[in-house]
Amino acid sequence: MSLDVSEDLLAKAEAGAVDDAEFIDCVRRSLPFAWELVGKVVSDLKDGVAASTGSTRFADNTTPPPDEQARGQLLRVLASDSMRGALERHFGVKLAFQNCHRLAAFPPSEVDSETYRKFISPRGQLLNQSPELRDC
Repeated sequence: MSLDVSEDLLAKAEAGAVDDAEFIDCVRRSLPFAWELVGKVVSDLKDGVAASTGSTRFADNTTPPPDEQARGQLLRVLASDSMRGALERHFGVKLAFQNCHRLAAFPPSEVDSETYRKFISPRGQLLNQSPELRDC
């Protein structure tokens, strides 16, 4: 199970729509490692710790998760369209993901940039591979 959904939130979902704030809170509580990592990358971006390639700014994480539980959290939050979309709306960024840990945050204005296109390209994916990350 990806999320620890309270009975109240489940009842709201069964009765109709759930707002982003309630969903985000559920994700934050259920997947704390993933929440903290996304928050750190977004904070780096907004604090100017971001990488810069020409005029494109982005921030990324290159440190593998500390254990399989943390890795699973990150994979679940980024593989889910609803969770990933809610995080992007909440933080005001576009998330890009490679391997089991390489997470990047781009300002929405950079989604059409050459740097973003390189990051999400098949070539970018292939260049980000290494034997130690094969089974991550």
